[in-house]
Amino acid sequence: MLSDRLKQALIDQMNHEFAAAHEYLAMASYCEDRSYDGFANFYKQQAKEERYHGTKIYNYLNDRGVHAKFQGIPEPENEYDSLLDTFKQGLEQERTVTKNFYQISDIATEDREHMTLSFVRWFLDEQVEEEAMFETHIDYLERLKDDGNALYVYEQDMAKRQFDVPKE
Repeated sequence: MLSDRLKQALIDQMNHEFAAAHEYLAMASYCEDRSYDGFANFYKQQAKEERYHGTKIYNYLNDRGVHAKFQGIPEPENEYDSLLDTFKQGLEQERTVTKNFYQISDIATEDREHMTLSFVRWFLDEQVEEEAMFETHIDYLERLKDDGNALYVYEQDMAKRQFDVPKE
């Protein structure tokens, strides 16, 4: 049985995942408004992935007999300094998620809640990939600077990104 503290941490994270999807859609809108359609696609796919993560937590809570309560979604940032700034803020978002899952893992460890530890491990493994991906995109964009031709080629690659729900 999940402790109240662990239940709340999971519910908060479920809501954070859905809020992150909202934030990534705001980044997509910023990109699209500036004709960065390939980068907008990247963020739309990222939003799909965050909704998948939120739904995964929702399902886990329900499987464990917990009422997955939804909270209000804070208004996301809608203006950014640059395309690079969207990726820097995305990285900070992912780092926050990592910290949240560390806290959930710590609570589950204290509670000796091994099923939750097993569940959370998937997310921790996922966060390694998420943070590395944003760090790589930041490196690329910093290297490209104002090279419009290179940015165009890079954007074409970003337009191909698709998020497919993993088979489990």
